[in-house]
Amino acid sequence: MRRQLASRDLLRWWLPQALFALAVAVVGAITMFVAAQNLSVRGIVLDFDFLSSTARFPLSESVLAYSPSSTFARALVAGLGNTVLLALVVSVFSTLLGIPLALARRSSHPLAIGTAGTFIDAVRNTPLVVQLLFWYGVLTVTLPPPGNALQPIPGIFLNDRGLYITSFGITGTALPLFLVAMGGLLVVAVLAWRGRLHQASVVTLAGVIAASVLWLSLGLGIAPDVPHLDRYNFVGGVSLTPEFAAVALGSILYASGFAAEIIRAGIAAVPAGQWDACRAMGLSERQCLRLVIVPQALRVMVPPMTNQFAAILKNSTLALVVGYPDLNSIANTTMNHTGHALECVALVALIYFTLAAMISLGMALLERRSGRWAL
Repeated sequence: MRRQLASRDLLRWWLPQALFALAVAVVGAITMFVAAQNLSVRGIVLDFDFLSSTARFPLSESVLAYSPSSTFARALVAGLGNTVLLALVVSVFSTLLGIPLALARRSSHPLAIGTAGTFIDAVRNTPLVVQLLFWYGVLTVTLPPPGNALQPIPGIFLNDRGLYITSFGITGTALPLFLVAMGGLLVVAVLAWRGRLHQASVVTLAGVIAASVLWLSLGLGIAPDVPHLDRYNFVGGVSLTPEFAAVALGSILYASGFAAEIIRAGIAAVPAGQWDACRAMGLSERQCLRLVIVPQALRVMVPPMTNQFAAILKNSTLALVVGYPDLNSIANTTMNHTGHALECVALVALIYFTLAAMISLGMALLERRSGRWAL
């Protein structure tokens, strides 16, 4: 009798699921059939052979190697690299900026509360496109030309072409061996920090001494690459273009307002009794936040932060308004050169969907771990 009831319950649960999946499959098949018929009538053939053709257009900047002689596929990969870099920078720094803003909103100081609240309301209630154009205008109009570049500190130059910073490189023929040794030292330090090695301070100190001895014995050195003016612009060092700076700065400030409210709400969701218990144990405010409040608040903050990071990824498509060559911008250029609009749109949609799914998966794993951290 119990088996019959269990089988009925199982059938009652699976049957609607199967019917829904079948309905979705039928609708999808009909949509694809109708689309194929319409494309055939218009003489449009879907193919991705154009990806192997030469792009023949330059990119103003790319974190990956690219030249006009590269293929369209390589151009899209370069755009993907720019998009991922921008999304990572904005996600990290907007969260870091949102933490002090959230703490300021929760403080008892009227000036801190008013300043943080005004900033958050201003950036959240202003369109992101307007903020990007504002910062791009500030960086390109108000800054001097390269010949009169600003130098706030030695080794850093700022002008309307971008920000140029001195970079440092390791010189020496035994550089690979030193990198392997430093990698081993990093593993030891991580294990010591996680408590898997006893006497962490002794192990870390011994590793630093060993690395120093190895550095001197291999004859390695540090060579600075200082930016310098070469006719019309600076060369050398690490450069940050006005386009990337404008879209990164505007997006960071915009996203930090939302991150601050998410963090503030997460901390406020922890019962007040947890604070009282911490103080009764003699913990400081910082220790209460780090050891008790934040681990519990993470369970509340992770779901909205998942949406926040996905929104940052999708908002990166607005970078084209200031000329930053992200994936969306390069896809539009590819469409104009090849005429394969449907293929480009499908590729871009698939890439953004995959990136958003990876964000959701990573945040789901973090949410699962946050449940273990909470008291």
